[in-house]
Amino acid sequence: MPQMYTKNLNAFSLNTLSLAIACVLSVLSIGMLASPLTAQVFKREKDEKRTAVIIELHEDLNPLSGAILSRKFKEAVDSGADVVIFDINSPGGRVDVTFELMDMLLEADNVETVAMIERDAISGAALFALACDKIIMKPGARLGDAGVIVLGISGEFRYAEAKSRSMVAQKARDTAAATGRPPVLAEKMTDKDMVVFSATEKETGEQQYFSDKEWDAFEDSEKWERGKPIREGGKEMFFIANGRRLVELGVADQTFDSRDQLGEILDVAEPIETLGPTWAERIARFLNTGWMTFFLIAVGLLALVVELSAPGISAGGLMSLLCFGLFFWSRFAAGTSGWLEVMLFALGIVFIACELFVIPGFGIAGLAGIGLLLGSLVMASRRVLIPENAQQWDGLGSDVLTVMGAFGAFLVGLFLLSHYIGDIPGLSRLTLQPPVLAGAGGMAGGMTDEAPMDSMLPGWQRVSVGDVGRTVSPLRPSGRIQVGDITVDVATEGDFVDSGTEVTVIGKQGARVLVRPTVV
Repeated sequence: MPQMYTKNLNAFSLNTLSLAIACVLSVLSIGMLASPLTAQVFKREKDEKRTAVIIELHEDLNPLSGAILSRKFKEAVDSGADVVIFDINSPGGRVDVTFELMDMLLEADNVETVAMIERDAISGAALFALACDKIIMKPGARLGDAGVIVLGISGEFRYAEAKSRSMVAQKARDTAAATGRPPVLAEKMTDKDMVVFSATEKETGEQQYFSDKEWDAFEDSEKWERGKPIREGGKEMFFIANGRRLVELGVADQTFDSRDQLGEILDVAEPIETLGPTWAERIARFLNTGWMTFFLIAVGLLALVVELSAPGISAGGLMSLLCFGLFFWSRFAAGTSGWLEVMLFALGIVFIACELFVIPGFGIAGLAGIGLLLGSLVMASRRVLIPENAQQWDGLGSDVLTVMGAFGAFLVGLFLLSHYIGDIPGLSRLTLQPPVLAGAGGMAGGMTDEAPMDSMLPGWQRVSVGDVGRTVSPLRPSGRIQVGDITVDVATEGDFVDSGTEVTVIGKQGARVLVRPTVV
């Protein structure tokens, strides 16, 4: 790996160990400070009408939005609200997040939940709405189309495998049955192959909706008169309809034209408090985007190397702590990271530090440290460690690609920085430069051209590969040697060398001089 210029390797070792400890303590501290993002909900005074709050869902369903929505719902319930209204305008999202939110609503017995849809509740958002006690919609709003799709290898979305579709279809049926809605219409949102039609019981006149699959297995079909397929329930289409039509079909409870009608429709006190996103939630959403994750990891690693290579300069270390601190804080907020990931990250730093400054050579500890570091970053971005379906495998691939891409960008940046740091404005001060000579008339300080110029150069520039010297201090693995009348800061390849040992210069990497005990 390319090395940065350094002035004193002993100071480098001390500074690096201190920084490694600081990284561990800082990351752990930031993990401790990662508390749930909360929005205040104040209890209203008791009134004849029930109290209500509105929680917004205006984005896709992902781990972060799901965690925020769950926290806001818990806060609303704990505040004593009688009715929680979800303002839904969402294209849906991940199946696992959707299922968790649906279960949260179905298990909430002490509060009434209402899905308020003014525009669109599509895919997972439609299933989430089905789990609410009531659905109220504007006449032109849309709900449905919950077919499960996954991203294929070619980059195109495709219909999910049968196992995933069956699981989602059954979940939709069970949820609709639990909330008093036609199960077959809920299933049709997830299955484009079935056909839905109405049927009337001949004696009682009761009307129900059936699918062609149900009808074929229905033992009392002779007691029912089969009707025509509904227009939204044909083959090769997912069920989706507007608010007006959904009320007719028994999926939605009521339509409304303005929010001013909510108090009367739901019998709640007005004005109704809205729990919108806080500034911290907005920052967390921004930090959880793929490209921002890439940036934080790449810059954090590069800044850490800059700090390790420039003793006494704290800018790189502070930047690294900031990047990884923001990374883990945003993952704590999303509910994808916990103490395990933070501890693995900290252990990775400790392993690498031990490999560089305690254990001779670079082997198992160093590789294990890199693996722990990168593995913790991948784990911190995931809710499920071991994928169980195609969607989770796609998510794992995306997370691994982001982390490894950032690591690759770090290596490229490290290579460029190690070769051109002296030419980069603002960073050239981190390297040692040879003294600047005066013009042709002489040297700086009045010295003539005939004066020996070598005496003005630092020791690492005056020695060459193949020079032989003797250690004047133990090399563990860094220290000093004497080559003629020159004292040079050097380092071994990881071996410890006693004082007074003859060594040979075997390489130079910038300001770093590598030596090895002389073999006679």
